[in-house]
Amino acid sequence: MVIKLYNTQTRQKEDFQPLETGTVKMYCCGVTVYDYCHLGHARSYIVWDTVRRYLEYSGYHVNYIQNFTDIDDKILNRAKLEGATMQEVSEKYIQAYFEDIRRLNIKDADNYPRVTEHIPQIIQLIQELEKQGVAYAVDGDVYYSVNQFPEYGKLSGRQQEQLQAGAGGRVSLSDPEAMKKKDPSDFALWKAAKLGEPAWESPWGNGRPGWHIECSAMVKSILGNTIDIHSGGGDLIFPHHENEIAQSEAATHQPLSRYWMHNGMVRVSGEKMSKSLGNFTTIRGLLDTPLDPMVVRLFVLQAHYRKPLDFTDDAIASAENSWNTIKEALLFHHEYGEKLGFNLQKKPIEKQAIERFKTAMDDDINTPEALAVVFELAKELKRDRNILVHGGTPETSPETLQKYWQTLVELATVLGLEAKPEESQELGLSDSEIEALVQQRLEAKKGKNFAESDRIRDELKALGITLIDQPGNKTIWHR
Repeated sequence: MVIKLYNTQTRQKEDFQPLETGTVKMYCCGVTVYDYCHLGHARSYIVWDTVRRYLEYSGYHVNYIQNFTDIDDKILNRAKLEGATMQEVSEKYIQAYFEDIRRLNIKDADNYPRVTEHIPQIIQLIQELEKQGVAYAVDGDVYYSVNQFPEYGKLSGRQQEQLQAGAGGRVSLSDPEAMKKKDPSDFALWKAAKLGEPAWESPWGNGRPGWHIECSAMVKSILGNTIDIHSGGGDLIFPHHENEIAQSEAATHQPLSRYWMHNGMVRVSGEKMSKSLGNFTTIRGLLDTPLDPMVVRLFVLQAHYRKPLDFTDDAIASAENSWNTIKEALLFHHEYGEKLGFNLQKKPIEKQAIERFKTAMDDDINTPEALAVVFELAKELKRDRNILVHGGTPETSPETLQKYWQTLVELATVLGLEAKPEESQELGLSDSEIEALVQQRLEAKKGKNFAESDRIRDELKALGITLIDQPGNKTIWHR
């Protein structure tokens, strides 16, 4: 079955056919590095990481590029606030980005271009737009003339007469510079230098690039005139991506991207997430509660990427319960594989589960349906795990259990869901050491030293080890 992707520009699902057989050129709009990443960033980058993973699972080589905007008014304002330079602020929040995003098991991009590293390419692209007659300079600023690009609005569906003043995205009508424009919907390609701000030499005088031209230049420089997939949050459709199309296609006369993909927005208890409403949550603030990062990843994937995602305490609690089920199943081999005689030289898989998973993912990356397959496998393993925990014999053959487990691991990995053994094992607490503590607890109970018995039980529980007391003064345990 061929992969179908929803194309924002055509507003329909289309068969995915990259320009070059077996290779995908994918560009994702990255963060403006002036603050810590929030839940909206988490959703976006989990989604595009999953798309990338599935394309790779399907046999494609994916060249995945994600930029950093490291020059912007917001960065300069933060630098003033912190008494730092633009570079210091950018570096601080780029490192914070990697710390946060890697906790969510998001793979590194193949390249992270920065705006400040592509000033020559940006200037060259603006010069080309001038030659094409779609850009004009005024007092050191350069603007894009929207009226000179007849197809403007084809991504967002906005007609020229519907465009409002301030469509450049980061310049309002109250700004005196707006008076320089030929039309209110024109947007800045280059901004003249302001006192005390970083600036670069250009044919129009010292200055710095506008927001939208940055991505057009970086895409062209690294991936070429046309790419396969351009992705980002739904809030970027207009004006950012609309303006990227206008810039790139006016300069090259070729499509910028064959497929435009956008994820839905995150809401908090039904409201738009914003600092002013006091419901703004950073990734690190959430994960430091503490919360297993895989719970956040699972929470994101439980909704289709194009739909809105409502963040609530109940939704996270539900995702946490679901993750515990999957996690226990992923660790099934670690706990019971040796006992059941799993032979990892063999790679049996549940073919029907694989096909159902692929069918879901081929249908515009339908992760909720794909997760249903993952849950079914996890529940099969959990049922027999519960029997093993209580000393019983599994109802399912070891060969079938291994097949379920290996299939689960394969599919969960495609979704970026991975489980690690509990910290107690990583710290070297061996089975014999646990057995010794269990025996000490039994001796304490015999001597009616219940305080000591409870202390040992609580100590083991803190290390992720559960004790189950059975008749005949016997205790079994599991991690």
